[in-house]
Amino acid sequence: MYKHKQYATFIFFVLAWIGGFVALAWYLIGADVPLMVFAAILVLVGFLFHGLTVKVDGDTLSWKFGPGVAGQTLQLSDITAVEAVQNSYRHGIGIRITHDGWVYSVSGFSAVKITLQDGTLYRIGTNDQAGLVDVLQNHILTPVTTREKSAG
Repeated sequence: MYKHKQYATFIFFVLAWIGGFVALAWYLIGADVPLMVFAAILVLVGFLFHGLTVKVDGDTLSWKFGPGVAGQTLQLSDITAVEAVQNSYRHGIGIRITHDGWVYSVSGFSAVKITLQDGTLYRIGTNDQAGLVDVLQNHILTPVTTREKSAG
């Protein structure tokens, strides 16, 4: 089993920057309802997207943001290729579709490109690129039935 969480340092930086302006406004004009709602939204976004957890368990690869929202689960048997790649600025952070397929990222440019049998592409951002590539390549090259026989 493999499990790794990358924290969203860039998202924290941006939220803290915006939060500074909210705190200044709160101090200067007082706590009005729209300002409190906006502050609550900032806290909620920080909680929901504080990190990206990638997990390889049994015969699945899954990733989820924060406490388990907006993720994906794939069968390892559907994966045909795994490659370490570097995202560019155009890939951004968060969840988006690009010319390179779906991008899931919270911080930095290191990612793992996954190609499925149907041609679907995913780029999963991670700060443990080598570890994730190694685990996925071992699972792809060694089917589950072979691993279970060697363990038993």
